[in-house]
Amino acid sequence: MIHPTAIIDAGAQLAAGVEVGPYSVIGPDVTVGENTKIDAQVIITGPTSIGGHNHIFSQASIGAAPQDKKYNGEPTRLEIGDHNTIREFCTINRGTAQDRGVTTIGNHNWIMAYVHIAHDVIVGDHTILANNATLAGHVEVGDYAILGGFTKAHQFCRIGAHSFCAMDTGLSKDLPPYVVAAGHLAEPKGINSEGLSRRDYTAAQIRNIKSAYKTIYRSGLKLSEAVAALEKQREEAPELEILIRFLATTERSIIR
Repeated sequence: MIHPTAIIDAGAQLAAGVEVGPYSVIGPDVTVGENTKIDAQVIITGPTSIGGHNHIFSQASIGAAPQDKKYNGEPTRLEIGDHNTIREFCTINRGTAQDRGVTTIGNHNWIMAYVHIAHDVIVGDHTILANNATLAGHVEVGDYAILGGFTKAHQFCRIGAHSFCAMDTGLSKDLPPYVVAAGHLAEPKGINSEGLSRRDYTAAQIRNIKSAYKTIYRSGLKLSEAVAALEKQREEAPELEILIRFLATTERSIIR
């Protein structure tokens, strides 16, 4: 399953069923899980661990040193889970010693061509990152988030679960869970009701989330006041828990 032109370092560990295409290079301290397919001319640098049943398309650069001028060769890592698709020309960097020291990609993510995932980023599960989405260092992306093409996220931004970014959205502050964002400087545009419906949220749950959105964005309340108001609804609307927790812990504030 290894093409004869591929270069596999003796220190790399490849599980059963791994395929490696022509002219790909896999360095030392790289582990690849079972049935992962690596296409032609992919470069994987360690320390990097890649789970099983992933598909990495041609020309991707996985696990290279972080683009951080403070980085001085410390042993940092990249960890990728299972069942991810990583398309052509993606760049995913390792972490830096100044932060977590590890970049983390979860499971079942669809990462399209030319996406850049910088050092110490955390990507959850079931996300979609469309072509040319760019995540600066230390960004966090929650489960089921969707980033349209050319979405840009500033360092340390958090992108909440089930949120949606339109094409060419620019995030310089946190995007709360469930919220749709659009604009070169992102503005809130409602909730991701279509995505929630597809994920079997009930009509009542979606109504509760819409009501929460109005509390945050249309009531005139300060953010702390909006969080307090939402906490009163938590017992009857448990789907608001991730939203309340996100708002209560924001450090960059949220898009308004």
